Amino acid sequence: MTIYASKNYPTKKALKEDVAKGIKVTLYSPGLGEAPENGRCTVSGPHYPKPHTWYAEVTLENGVVVKVK
Repeated sequence: MTIYASKNYPTKKALKEDVAKGIKVTLYSPGLGEAPENGRCTVSGPHYPKPHTWYAEVTLENGVVVKVK
């Protein structure tokens, strides 16, 4: 199952910066439509059809990314 950030981040650093700024980042899975609401999962980027060049473990609370590792 591939999970992406709702915004097509070119780098993991860009994702981390938005989360640090408090920008609401949500996730989605093209195959399933919904990503987990709470807990941890792995996110890939950039979006298909571009090759994935980064992966991040994120923590979610109420469907919003609160931490990027």
